[in-house]
Amino acid sequence: MTPERHKPPELAEDRFVGSKDLTRWKTPVGRFFARAMERASRLLGPHTALMLTLAAGAIIATALTALSAEVYEAVAESDGVAVLDQPLLDTAVTLRSPEANAAMTAFTNLGGGVGMTVLAALALLALTLQRKSWTPLVLTAAAAGGSLLMTIAGKEVIGRTRPPLSSAVAPFEHSPSFPSGHSLNSIVIAGVVAYLLVLRHSSKHARVLTIAGAALFAVAMGLSRVFLGHHWFTDVLVAWTLGIAWLATVITIHRLFLTVRYRRAGGRRQARTGRGGTGSGPGVPWKHQPAYVRRARPLEDSSHDNTSISAGERPPAQ
Repeated sequence: MTPERHKPPELAEDRFVGSKDLTRWKTPVGRFFARAMERASRLLGPHTALMLTLAAGAIIATALTALSAEVYEAVAESDGVAVLDQPLLDTAVTLRSPEANAAMTAFTNLGGGVGMTVLAALALLALTLQRKSWTPLVLTAAAAGGSLLMTIAGKEVIGRTRPPLSSAVAPFEHSPSFPSGHSLNSIVIAGVVAYLLVLRHSSKHARVLTIAGAALFAVAMGLSRVFLGHHWFTDVLVAWTLGIAWLATVITIHRLFLTVRYRRAGGRRQARTGRGGTGSGPGVPWKHQPAYVRRARPLEDSSHDNTSISAGERPPAQ
């Protein structure tokens, strides 16, 4: 067991997914946003900049949800985008049985207001205690808040009627149908939890299983809504699309936050060592590297004493 005082900091742990450095931006757009986030952090501090950026992202996502709802309504009226809704609902009705209905109802309740809150709280508690950091709380709260705002905006704009009660399984629901809140919330919350877990998995196999598990949960939640007759299929389909877009936004903002923290930490190290850096981060002499870095890349001879590498870097996963 690594002694507590030698554990790598959160920045070093979260910076890599396998061999991919999340603080490196290969596109001009990515570099532009990284510079903008860095300027905002200098004025407000990195954590304040993170929370304000997440709030701004949620507002923009909510506005885009309302816009997408208007576009969906116009397309549905002209081209019949929902042409599969009734056939898929009819198919679901033929697959029902008392046992299947009970199982699907129990599962779909996990994505409701109470069930999803309990699941998210348990995941948050475990991740916060394991990380000893507020990062899981901030990201999950922002993701859930944005998802809720997007659901409300979509329902208010469209006001689409749910499938007829004669084709639904009790207990019945009467709020607007578009988009499916269960589907949107499940893909966002499961996605954020999976992202936080993937950041700490060194094994590619574990990362793939984590992502697959989250995806399976979200897809099953959406299909359960169609099976029970609580939503049309297009309600679920649009919810998945919006959820993926919002999840990608939250992850990107967190990457920008990591980038700012990494660059700020590099500036402090340069000030202490009086040495410049090269490559993806500031160069720091080998003897000044943290203990966990020197253990990960053992010295072969004394010639490494003057070698500069990127501070906080961890070796690629095998």
